[in-house]
Amino acid sequence: MTAISEDFDQRTRPYRRELLAHCYRMLGSAHEAEDLVQETLLRAWRAFDRYDPERASLRTWLHRIATNACLTALRGRARRPLPSDLVAPNPDPDARMVVGEVPWLQPIPDAALDPATVVAARGSLRLALVAALQLLPPRQRAILILRDVLDRPAAEVAETLATTPAAVNSGLQRARARLGALAVREEQVAEPADPDRRALVDRYVAAFERADVEALTRLLTVDAVLEMPPVLNWYVGRERYGRFIARAFAMRGTDWRMLPTAANGQPALAAYVRDGDVYVPHTLQVLTVNCGRISRNVVFQDRTVFAAFGLTPLAAATPVSGPAAPSARRPSPTASSGRTTR
Repeated sequence: MTAISEDFDQRTRPYRRELLAHCYRMLGSAHEAEDLVQETLLRAWRAFDRYDPERASLRTWLHRIATNACLTALRGRARRPLPSDLVAPNPDPDARMVVGEVPWLQPIPDAALDPATVVAARGSLRLALVAALQLLPPRQRAILILRDVLDRPAAEVAETLATTPAAVNSGLQRARARLGALAVREEQVAEPADPDRRALVDRYVAAFERADVEALTRLLTVDAVLEMPPVLNWYVGRERYGRFIARAFAMRGTDWRMLPTAANGQPALAAYVRDGDVYVPHTLQVLTVNCGRISRNVVFQDRTVFAAFGLTPLAAATPVSGPAAPSARRPSPTASSGRTTR
């Protein structure tokens, strides 16, 4: 038994981060994706003595198990949206904050994934596309991911889902049509080629830490979007974006620290606000960069997200240069609650 376990562990280890990316696309939650990878490995270990390498590669076999584990987990479960999937944009940045009681889409740290997986994903991990995937019925979601992201043949997908290749092709057409109707813009899902992206993010950080709203808004596109799950309020336009940020400074003060990190193959920032002798995690912000400007900022204020990115309070004297280290995987007892009012 020990020899089987050691062989299983050695042979499956190279695929674990790839399976995490697959489960994340299906579920829209890094925390739940980790649980489903463990469920996949448990199912695979129990059936390992029956695995036939002549029928399927180990990678294909594991993805088959993971897909069906995800479909089981999604049965009867609400989808994970962003605020922009549920309500119209709010025209008033001074309006009362309304918290939505739904399971929200969550980001995934790049550090949790193999760098090759992030590069090879070709935009399939970017937040806008993962959000759009959550609007598909689970089986259509699985078909689209297996066919278009993992490039698996229709016959193989049909075997995975216990259906026919014709049904797979029909489901793929419906899934593509649904995504087309959602009008996810290409710049939201494509890897930006702007070599000045890091410099742009650095300028944004500097403006934010100076509480310089005018300088910050100059870095935005005219139609920049700001949304902040679990708050339903979201805003379109640099003027509304800037007014809301000014409101945040008025409410929480102007002593902030921003640490660069990465999520979903996109630049991200961990925002900390001063609270006595420490800076406490306030938000995790995932940026979309387009044509040398920031076109979207999805701001997460969720203890589970903070844990996934390893965000814990910083002593006031702590140096703030360098990326945040996403090492933790469970909530810190000192991290801010996802219900904190901005």
